[in-house]
Amino acid sequence: MFEIRSSIVETMRQLIVLGLSQGTAGNVSVRHGDGFLVTPSGIPAEILRPDDIVPMSMTGAHDHPLEPSSEWRFHRDILVARPELNAVVHAHPTYCTAFAICGREIPAVHYMIAAAGGPTIRCAPYAPYGTQELSDHALAALENRTGCLLANHGMIATGPDLPKALWLAVEMEALCRQYAMALQIGEPVILSDAEIAHTVERFRSYGPRSR
Repeated sequence: MFEIRSSIVETMRQLIVLGLSQGTAGNVSVRHGDGFLVTPSGIPAEILRPDDIVPMSMTGAHDHPLEPSSEWRFHRDILVARPELNAVVHAHPTYCTAFAICGREIPAVHYMIAAAGGPTIRCAPYAPYGTQELSDHALAALENRTGCLLANHGMIATGPDLPKALWLAVEMEALCRQYAMALQIGEPVILSDAEIAHTVERFRSYGPRSR
């Protein structure tokens, strides 16, 4: 368990380094046994320690001295609903959040959108942070997808493991940045659903790999 806790701490620090999060924003979880491990509430990444990571059951119970992230519900609900996923990254990167503030989904302006599982990255409707309503909206936006935006909030990226979830978060922010710039230049060309479906299949073995 220590290795998983350490990887969660490192991922939280990478969110800061990569410009995907700031302050105490953002949270990370990884499936473990019959439950999951999630970052605590209010602890800045730079002072976060492996022992601070909170083990939780899928019922939402825990006996750790620190409180889990206020967003533990959507972490839990995603892991319960999607057994093929083992890691969830939530952050507030600038470009993803800008589109989320506008309530706009991201269309297939680049083939890399296939990394999120389909021809769009949906934007879930707004709900207050930490609520079951927000979790329900996130699950709907993630249907047949591995990433989504959260209106007036941020983004969620998931994966079969933590490196792939973080990789997807980086790719989503890059895609949103590219789309924002393209909109300033002119009318972006949207790739067809058929082209993205083909790319999704090709992406089954795409992404970061261990040696």
